Amino acid sequence: MSEPSPITSRDNPLLKELRKVAHENTAYRKAGRFWIEGDHLCSAALQRGQKPTVAIFTEEYWPLAPVEYAQAAIKSIVIPVALFRELSGLESPAGVGFVLDLPVDAALQPGVATVILDRVQDAGNVGSILRSAGAFGFRQVVALKGTAALWSPKVLRAGMGAHFGLHLLEGVSLDDLQALRVPVVVTSSHHGELIQKLRLPQPCAWAFGHEGQGVGPELMARATVQVRIGQPGGEESLNVAAAAAICLHASSLTLG
Repeated sequence: MSEPSPITSRDNPLLKELRKVAHENTAYRKAGRFWIEGDHLCSAALQRGQKPTVAIFTEEYWPLAPVEYAQAAIKSIVIPVALFRELSGLESPAGVGFVLDLPVDAALQPGVATVILDRVQDAGNVGSILRSAGAFGFRQVVALKGTAALWSPKVLRAGMGAHFGLHLLEGVSLDDLQALRVPVVVTSSHHGELIQKLRLPQPCAWAFGHEGQGVGPELMARATVQVRIGQPGGEESLNVAAAAAICLHASSLTLG
């Protein structure tokens, strides 16, 4: 393993850029790269074939770092713990982080199982839905305008590595969805057949909407199928991430 470059100044241009990327929801778009930290996310990235442009270690972590972390990165640097804390979004910084380039393939893939996010705004919900999409075989996630930034720090942490196995597009318009060429399925609290009684189309595009307003009327009008999730316990509605997990699991039973 080659020796890393030490950086001790908080005014270093790379660290100045990364502070914005690590803490501002959409700064990654201008930078063209994003930041992840901690063993779980870094390991998940490597397992999915990601190649970090930079690996950043604290001075304390570097002697303990797995060889594959340093070998995977184009460049490795070591910084004091105090500077790493300025990058970290965790209460207890892990001591290792990767800088990765944003994917450049932004073309919508037609004819594949897809998840559509319609103005889902909570980062935790978005990250959870990405995890369900990956778990249940939906490899494309399309975020309409108004949805939480997919590569923001909070969504990345909530996604727990799901990003690296998905084809992600954001800022998509309703008109762009015509290129999907698969039936659109939406959930509704009051309309549609119970999901357990339906034969779901495969492949399809599941649409999940805003936490309070649900799927917008324009997208609802484009839907081929409307379904509802039975709630014998009597609750008014489900959290969108919980609803997504149920729906995507139901589709996975016949997916492929």
